[in-house]
Amino acid sequence: MAKKPISGLPGKQQILAFIESSDKPAGKREIARAFGLKGQEKIALKALLKDMADEGLIDGEKRAFHRMGGVPKVTVLRVVDIEDGEAIAIPDNWQADDATPPPRLRLVERKKGSALRKGDRVLARTEEAGTGWRAHPMKKLVNTGEALMGVVEVDGAGKAWLAPVDKRVRHATPIADLGGAEAGQLVLAEPAGRSPRAGVKVMEVLGDPLAPRAFSLIAIHKHGIPHIFPAETLAEAKEAAKLPLADDRREDLRHIPILAIDPADARDHDDAIWAEPDESGGFRAIVAIADVSFYVRPGGALDREARKRGNSVYFPDRVVPMLPEVLSADVCSLKQGEDRAAMVCHLEIDSQGAVKAWRFSRAMVRIAHNVAYEDAQMQIDDGSADKVLRDLWDCWKSLEAARHRRDPLELELPERRVVLDEQGRIASIAVRERLDAHRVVEDFMIAANVAAAKALESKASPVVYRIHEPPGRDKLIALKDYLDTFGKKLALGQVITPGLFNRMLKDIADEGEKALIMEAVLRSQTQAYYGPRNAGHFGLALGSYAHFTSPIRRYADLLVHRALVDAYDLEQPKPTGDLPAATGLSDRDRDDLGKVSEAISVAERRAMEAERDTIDRYVAAWLSSRVGEVFETRITGIQRFGLFATIVGLGGDGLVPISTLGAERFFHDEASRTLTGERSGTVFAMGDRLKLRLAEANPLTGALKFEPPATQGSSIEPRGARPAERKKGKYMAGKRGRPGNIRHQGRRK
Repeated sequence: MAKKPISGLPGKQQILAFIESSDKPAGKREIARAFGLKGQEKIALKALLKDMADEGLIDGEKRAFHRMGGVPKVTVLRVVDIEDGEAIAIPDNWQADDATPPPRLRLVERKKGSALRKGDRVLARTEEAGTGWRAHPMKKLVNTGEALMGVVEVDGAGKAWLAPVDKRVRHATPIADLGGAEAGQLVLAEPAGRSPRAGVKVMEVLGDPLAPRAFSLIAIHKHGIPHIFPAETLAEAKEAAKLPLADDRREDLRHIPILAIDPADARDHDDAIWAEPDESGGFRAIVAIADVSFYVRPGGALDREARKRGNSVYFPDRVVPMLPEVLSADVCSLKQGEDRAAMVCHLEIDSQGAVKAWRFSRAMVRIAHNVAYEDAQMQIDDGSADKVLRDLWDCWKSLEAARHRRDPLELELPERRVVLDEQGRIASIAVRERLDAHRVVEDFMIAANVAAAKALESKASPVVYRIHEPPGRDKLIALKDYLDTFGKKLALGQVITPGLFNRMLKDIADEGEKALIMEAVLRSQTQAYYGPRNAGHFGLALGSYAHFTSPIRRYADLLVHRALVDAYDLEQPKPTGDLPAATGLSDRDRDDLGKVSEAISVAERRAMEAERDTIDRYVAAWLSSRVGEVFETRITGIQRFGLFATIVGLGGDGLVPISTLGAERFFHDEASRTLTGERSGTVFAMGDRLKLRLAEANPLTGALKFEPPATQGSSIEPRGARPAERKKGKYMAGKRGRPGNIRHQGRRK
């Protein structure tokens, strides 16, 4: 006799509808409660849910069911990618069959910039929107698979430790499983358990931490820089590289002797320039830029990867390119004697250096010469330059005159250059020489960038601006307080312009004082960023500015090129094969440039930090054999626990602990950024030159440590002893004082 059906039991479609509409986890208990089931009905529900699971209708467990192929309402997700600054995640334990890929959920974070990274695990509430799945993180979970990088060290008791390669991490981590690694090797490890006490286990041995290319590898890992191209990206790059250039809609400029002037060690060549006098006493000029938008099209695999990377990252030993090398170092690169696709800015410049007109075209160019900055400068200096180079210089002189009238911010910021030998070892480290040849190229690029921004504005087209806002009031107040200590005034009621700072620096005769005020002015500046709403470029004293000239290495420039394609009707014929057809802006970017602008701004900051960290490691490695030597240094930072100093002409900041400064207490004044001896009245201030002994140099972290040349008393003689003034601040113990004995509490930072 057949069993009588349970009267209150819902049907399968009813259960599926409830699971999909529930705003919280829908387990057996929640389903029973929703349908008012009791007693035998609950037992029957359990059997029905099992049948539905066997039929492939639902998945999950009794605490939380979901439609097969769907996602539980609350579940653990793992971040697998970052797109436009947003984390993309998949279910951490996807149980569907292999033919069904896991759904990709866009994580909607409540706090802007909370910085979830690839590999992070979160407990999240999920929902299916019209455009796909999205999730709201509830809690970040312990990441049992998060890779840690460090060097294996073994102590006297035979216990293994993972020494950090990040100078911000002060403690080593115990190693539970060496995985075959030996002392002194650079390794990747992951937590051995959920508790920090469980230590870590070694997953991969990377080799000698001081070997060539290790320093950049450390930075790539530390900052999470994508450096391996997916197979589909490489395949699309090879297909794109075969695109034919011949097209009636391209302007043929191969007869014009355009020059590409770059560093001698340049890995790619984005830009090239040409100019000649016109009949009115001014110049006609061309700025030819690699037509990357022709090869990298919106929505393709190449575009997705470039968008994620945001920019190329340059290290002394390698480059992590935004685009695969078949494009970045070959087909897109403007090489001498090769036909290349270019986006060209045609400029008309008057005798005073003002740009009077511009137009943009897609063209075919053939670079006459690839010239190194040093060679171009030498030819100009010794009179051997040909007419093409002389015309460029003459045109630049008019651009330079216009630049001086504009009066942009002029800060001397020396750039350290690490030179490696053929084995990848450090040959030299020096400050890169600043030549007129550099300024020539810069001023042509600035003119083209301004023209691109204004051209798009005139067409009411979307613009990714390069924005540098004026200093904020808080920073200006701090700068004013600091300048007061030098007897210099900064009136906050006036309009703050770059020229104001230039005049202030020009009037300072003392080089030490000039250096420290220049650093203070630099610290008062805001950080430049990309955005779709124009706020001008304070540093360059420009009202409208975009990045147009480096699309091989910056995604922002590629977006500007695409906008120009749309604005000037420069679309190319649809290619054969599987490449996307359009080369202009995608609907996604046209509707919201803010999202991608923010993402590439973050990627730019990531690249800058990685490049700076790597240079610091190379400097520390260069100096590690010179520990004990005395160097001429300059104070670059003042803290209550000591000084930061950098070696003059070389760079590399290092700490001078306050305990080494002398047998007295020191008074820390935040406003004037000084340390003052309580008894002697000796003042250490920003910019002071000191002779210091290098005590430590750690190539793995890039950290340096200095101390006075002698061990007894204070043998440092700062730039003049200044009388101590009792200001609001902190007294810190010197060598014979009690550590941390604060005599007077000052204001907090």
